[in-house]
Amino acid sequence: MPASTRIPPIALPFVSDRAKKTLDLVEEFVEKDCIPAEAVFQAQLGQGEQRWTTHPAVMETLKARAQQLGLWNMFLPKNHFAQGAGFSNLEYGLMAEYLGKSLIASEATNNAAPDTGNMEVLAKYGNEAQKQQWLTPLLEGRIRSAFLMTEPEVASSDATNIQLNIRREGDEYVLNGSKWWSSGAGDPRCAIYLVMGKSAPDHPDPYKQQSVILVPAHTPGITVHRMLTVYGYDDAPHGHGHISFENVRVPAANLVLGEGRGFEIIQGRLGPGRIHHAMRTIGAAEKALEWLIARINDDRKQTFGRPLASHGVILEWVARSRIEIDAARLIVLNAAIKIDQGDAKSALREIAQAKVLVPQTALAVIDRAVQAYGAAGVCQDTPLAYMWALIRTLRIADGPDEVHLQQLGKRENRDRKAEIRQKLEWQRGEGERLLSQTGLKIKGRL
Repeated sequence: MPASTRIPPIALPFVSDRAKKTLDLVEEFVEKDCIPAEAVFQAQLGQGEQRWTTHPAVMETLKARAQQLGLWNMFLPKNHFAQGAGFSNLEYGLMAEYLGKSLIASEATNNAAPDTGNMEVLAKYGNEAQKQQWLTPLLEGRIRSAFLMTEPEVASSDATNIQLNIRREGDEYVLNGSKWWSSGAGDPRCAIYLVMGKSAPDHPDPYKQQSVILVPAHTPGITVHRMLTVYGYDDAPHGHGHISFENVRVPAANLVLGEGRGFEIIQGRLGPGRIHHAMRTIGAAEKALEWLIARINDDRKQTFGRPLASHGVILEWVARSRIEIDAARLIVLNAAIKIDQGDAKSALREIAQAKVLVPQTALAVIDRAVQAYGAAGVCQDTPLAYMWALIRTLRIADGPDEVHLQQLGKRENRDRKAEIRQKLEWQRGEGERLLSQTGLKIKGRL
């Protein structure tokens, strides 16, 4: 049954015939081309330090195939950008779910983070020279990029804490400071960093102290100290770099949008990035459920003389996983529709809901699959352990869950408290009025 026939009915009216056809192509490309090619990708990547200097040839083969099929740059929504493939956020969300089932499909279709977010920044905020120099080769998949925001010395969940100094000197900006979790910085094709730092640390408005600047990756003064691991995985060749800047000089023309516009830019970037992560994570959860079902129906793996699928608790795991994934998918698609109807800023609540719920859902499903596989589930013989490590980071990346929950709670309370109190007070008064008309008395009240 093709993917287009499994679109949730609530989303179906928003999906074009062209998008349905593309969705089927994406599913087939991921299942038949990308997932089987993952073993080749890892073998070509090699071992040791070679993993940071090698670009597996199979990726270029897959990229050529994706372009031939028209599966390229689907992430740029048609109502906001002219450079994409002409799909809505909702339509891309359905496609991204399938991309999330493979470790290499997003890059193969040029829909991989952090390039997607960086391309959106350049397309939305960059000037023509910046677009020509950096956006065009990114859109064509000729280079990769990194986004440098998080810092080791401060609590970066509060972005006002960012300390990397951006100082104007004549026709240049000079950068000093350090960054880490610079995802994408390990790739040998990473040519450009989008760096957030403080250009006006004394500005009275803490949200106008920051700026974003474009820094070519091989600029003198940049030191890549190491690649950080995620639960022991190095994510080569992508990598998560720990990088320092010592008197790094870049032309003033590399500043994006203007001084003090950094917060505006990252809010515009992180909103779509959060929903893209959530879209792909639904696919990871579906993949984990597939592995769970495969395990419990393996006739070789019986416990106490019975197949795993005959145990009630195991079937409950499958049922709960199905319910939770389907519910999380609707949260994601709802957020995508809200963005399509306005923009990411108008969908902050819906994006936050998806950002919090979806990784937690996926982790629960993956954990059930791990439990079903036993020791095999925590080693390299299944994709489950690596999937769990990748998804676990999403409860921290793009703002930790606690920040989003706090903001959601504040917004919900602020927007509804007066209305709710007024409504309940009216209902109580109306109840008393109706009682008095009947000659009855209320027996008790809180």
